[in-house]
Amino acid sequence: MEPALRAGLAALLHNLTGITPAHWLMIAAGGLLLYLGIRRGLEPLLLVPIGFGAILTNIPLAGMMAPGGMLRTLYDAGVHTDLFPLLIFIGIGAMTDFGPLLENPKVLLLGAAGQCGIFLVVLLALALKFPRMDAVAVGVIGACDGPTAIYVTSKFAPHLLGPVSVAAYSYMSLVPVIQPPIMRWLTTAKEKTVAMPSGRRTVSKSVRLLFPIVVTIFTGLIAPVGAPLMGMLMLGNLLRESGVVERLRASAENEVANVVTLLLGLTIGATMEAGKFLQVQTLIVLALGLLAIVLDTVVGVLFGKLMCRLTGGKVNPLIGAAGISAFPMAARVVQAEAQKYNKKSYLLMHAMGANTGGQIGSVMAAAIMLSLLRGMGIT
Repeated sequence: MEPALRAGLAALLHNLTGITPAHWLMIAAGGLLLYLGIRRGLEPLLLVPIGFGAILTNIPLAGMMAPGGMLRTLYDAGVHTDLFPLLIFIGIGAMTDFGPLLENPKVLLLGAAGQCGIFLVVLLALALKFPRMDAVAVGVIGACDGPTAIYVTSKFAPHLLGPVSVAAYSYMSLVPVIQPPIMRWLTTAKEKTVAMPSGRRTVSKSVRLLFPIVVTIFTGLIAPVGAPLMGMLMLGNLLRESGVVERLRASAENEVANVVTLLLGLTIGATMEAGKFLQVQTLIVLALGLLAIVLDTVVGVLFGKLMCRLTGGKVNPLIGAAGISAFPMAARVVQAEAQKYNKKSYLLMHAMGANTGGQIGSVMAAAIMLSLLRGMGIT
């Protein structure tokens, strides 16, 4: 046998023996994410690149996450610097219509109630001896807001970025499965049939323009740590509402959001290295994240029941489930569930108001917790 051929076969054998069962397991996990995204249609824009990134990073000798490797370069440039989640938030803001919230501002309370699961799970994680910043990162999964979870985790608990990101986006795609049973269990037959007025009040152009500016200043003063996230979200919304920068709005909503989503998904998948991901802590993070979303839904619906009672039965408690940040999926789930009990009930716009309130609430919840910890000298 030729020496060169023998050397080539030896190198091939070395490559094949360098892959461990743990690597194969994570490659299979990446394949599962691809299946869920492609065949099941669950958040394909993120699960497809995340799944492929997980496969790439678990090819042992490819060096994708080694210093100078392709995925490491992307990670350092976009995730380590927080650039990718912040750019995503500009796109989210450009796509979000805060009109339903401005028409009925009291539904912002549902957006606040829908974040209670975050705080409850943070306390539980602390009781389980999680470090403080790790506990915050785990709790923020309950926001059902991928960019917020990535921003917080990459900044303060980067070693948890893989499980937190996968949990955040996977559970967001499962909102239509997770929420309806809780909504049914917590509401009475009478409450489910409450029809809310569908007439929309006019919101002036001035109010729409002032809203993102005022929210940015107000929330930035309360919780400065969250100013980058809230600022980018509201910048995107200002581009939308100003009506004079259509090219920038379109770019933020389409080209920028699409490219960054692709790169963000790949780099999230790259954090799913076998040696770091396959740990008992990963399973605990996934379980606590699911619990946070369940508790968010529970508290949101219970607060909706309280509003129903205080208003003499004029509020359908089901809209409380839309207080999480999974926009607009949670609002659509509320509408679909309400239609099962009253075909004349159109809750979509009311739920959209609570849902956009949840977007603001999730950023504020993360910012407040981080600001409190920073104020205590914990970084």
